[in-house]
Amino acid sequence: MREPLCSLPVFWLLWSAAVLQCGLPRGVHATKLVRALYVFGDSLVDVGNNNHLRFSVLKANYRHNGIDYPGGESTGRFSNGKNAADFIAMHVGLESPPPYLSLRSTSNRTAVFLSGVNFASGGCGISDETAKKLEQCLPLKKQIRYYSHLRQSLVQQLGNMNAGKHLERSLFLLVIGNNDIFHYVKAVSEGYLWIPPPLEFIDSLVLMLEGQLKRLYELGARRLIFVGTGPLGCCPSHRIGNKGWKCDPYTNWLSLSYNTAVRQMLQKMISGFHDWRYSFFDTYKAVMEYIDMPERYGFVEAKTACCGLGPLRAKVPCLPISYYCSNRDEHVFWDFRHPTEAAYRNLCDMILRGSEEYVYPINGSQLVSI
Repeated sequence: MREPLCSLPVFWLLWSAAVLQCGLPRGVHATKLVRALYVFGDSLVDVGNNNHLRFSVLKANYRHNGIDYPGGESTGRFSNGKNAADFIAMHVGLESPPPYLSLRSTSNRTAVFLSGVNFASGGCGISDETAKKLEQCLPLKKQIRYYSHLRQSLVQQLGNMNAGKHLERSLFLLVIGNNDIFHYVKAVSEGYLWIPPPLEFIDSLVLMLEGQLKRLYELGARRLIFVGTGPLGCCPSHRIGNKGWKCDPYTNWLSLSYNTAVRQMLQKMISGFHDWRYSFFDTYKAVMEYIDMPERYGFVEAKTACCGLGPLRAKVPCLPISYYCSNRDEHVFWDFRHPTEAAYRNLCDMILRGSEEYVYPINGSQLVSI
């Protein structure tokens, strides 16, 4: 619930109006606009949850990951340094939220919950089927279940009304769908008979996602940054089987179809929930520009991964036995599927300050100012 305008200083009103017009200026934080950041999704925003899954092999807690992270530590981020969750938090004036599974033994978890938590898990997807074996990761449904436990703790500590106000002034970040598409493409290539036609797959996936977003709304989420899937067929892992190492058109088409369906679904939610606000980032368009015109964005290499082995360093993931490049800021891809810290930084700047060409219907800075 918004504070009455008469209770705000005139300066703050003018400042908020300026933010709405221009977005947050570089280097200026929005600490009074965002109380907490709650992160959901996959390896693009995982900051170490998978480290706490005993049987999971979907981990990045080994070198050379984190070589450019403060202290040179491999924290569980699938990156040479920081990832999207870190940069979004920094842009809105918050510390990067800790992984939820790291807080199990924390005595005063509610104090941590108040500034934000990261539920994201590498390898996960919208569908439980995407990570079914051995609890390899946390599917979105389970991430939301953990968040419901967090909300319950906030209600017990603050009361229902104050907890609701806190969540209204918080920001929710969701990066999901990549692994669902990767798994579908793999099933098609292996000739599985049980898989649905592609558009039926996309429709069912987005219908599942809609139900999960409505659940988040019921649990207090009001402001969402949704990061769409990129040109997944242009990841080094999906180039190496193609002549001339070209992007895989089928995988890219699925990614575009998914993004279109998600945008339509988010717009439909607006009509049903009057206080629901969102910002959709067209990752596909942004990353394709990095690939087609790398020099415009400060990159040199947009095909070959920085860390890995084999063709395009994409046959073997970024393992301790893998080679890694020295010019990491010049690469779009860190490993066979994940961006470098430099690419994450550029993308998050576009999420927060980009035009409607990239971020729809408003950008992240405008969203946090509402």
